[in-house]
Amino acid sequence: MSSAPHEQLRLMAVHAHPDDESSKGAATTARYAAEGVDVLVVTCTGGERGDVLNPTFVVPEAHEFDTLEGKRALRRAEMEVAAEALGVRQTWLGFVDSGLPEGDPLPPLPEGCFALVPLEEAAAPLVELVRRFRPHVMTTYDPSGGYPHPDHIKCHEVAFEAFHAAGDASRYQVDGGAAPWQPLKLYYNHGFSMERMRAVHEAMQGAGLESPFGDWIESRTAREIPERTVTTKIECAKYFPQRDAALLAHASQIDPNGFFFAVPRDVEAEVWPWEEFELAESHVPTRTPEDDLFAGIRGTEAAR
Repeated sequence: MSSAPHEQLRLMAVHAHPDDESSKGAATTARYAAEGVDVLVVTCTGGERGDVLNPTFVVPEAHEFDTLEGKRALRRAEMEVAAEALGVRQTWLGFVDSGLPEGDPLPPLPEGCFALVPLEEAAAPLVELVRRFRPHVMTTYDPSGGYPHPDHIKCHEVAFEAFHAAGDASRYQVDGGAAPWQPLKLYYNHGFSMERMRAVHEAMQGAGLESPFGDWIESRTAREIPERTVTTKIECAKYFPQRDAALLAHASQIDPNGFFFAVPRDVEAEVWPWEEFELAESHVPTRTPEDDLFAGIRGTEAAR
């Protein structure tokens, strides 16, 4: 996965909320950043409606967490530390978190939230950002959002739209805007494939440890949830520490004694040293399975 010295490869990872960049493809972005790729994380919302998911969380001095503005400010501060841990750049699209509606029937989404913004209005700032940053590769969520959070689904729609529209000079025209740019590859993150969960689950059981995946595997099997195709595995165990540091930076969201840390890192590194992706679209020839998001780009005229 080395690149020629003259190449400046660029990767854009589009996420819904602060902390998503640290739980989905984080070790991969840390690896690429360490290897000289220009990595930009784009966060669509400020995470203003995220619940406190860490039972040990204490609001830091000089911050408050009772208003959308207070949550936004604190989660921005957390995001800054996480980006530094991963070694990536990060920017905000500036939309407001939609929250995760609960109940039957589901309540309406809050007025003005990200999920309710018309697609072209929501995609416009990302299209301009793509044209200015000029990524060779983009990553985001599959059409389901990975799980049915309205912001994750909207994030997919916005990133998908930007991938297709940024290279079209007739669309999203802005006075003084950047020139069109067509990203070459689009990937969807895959965090918890059944293959991965079974491998880790069996390793944990073999070591006499309690697995966090047992009930999950059984429920997914019982519901016959279809598996999306994994085309690309990035070896990145060396960067699990950076991923973990980024996760812990999101102290309001990540329980240090919770799910993300339930598997000993030596077990994980031995049986599953990869992060997985699905190649959704490519404008360059490539053969799957891949071990590099820039397969088909490195060493070609496309790496410009």
